[in-house]
Amino acid sequence: MDTRKTAILVIATVVVFGWSTVMAALGHAAALASLAPVLGLTVQQVVRALRTRPDPPAAGVPDGQDGAR
Repeated sequence: MDTRKTAILVIATVVVFGWSTVMAALGHAAALASLAPVLGLTVQQVVRALRTRPDPPAAGVPDGQDGAR
């Protein structure tokens, strides 16, 4: 990953977990417990979106998975 994507990832993660920390500090532990899976999914989706994707195979080039030799 390049520096810009890493910075965005770190900022998004800090914001999500910072928000959950504030909720816990304000006494909303029940809401925080029910939203914990959503927080984890949010971070996972941000990471997946920022990952570098490989280029798709060129058209007309066999990938060797169709059994043809």
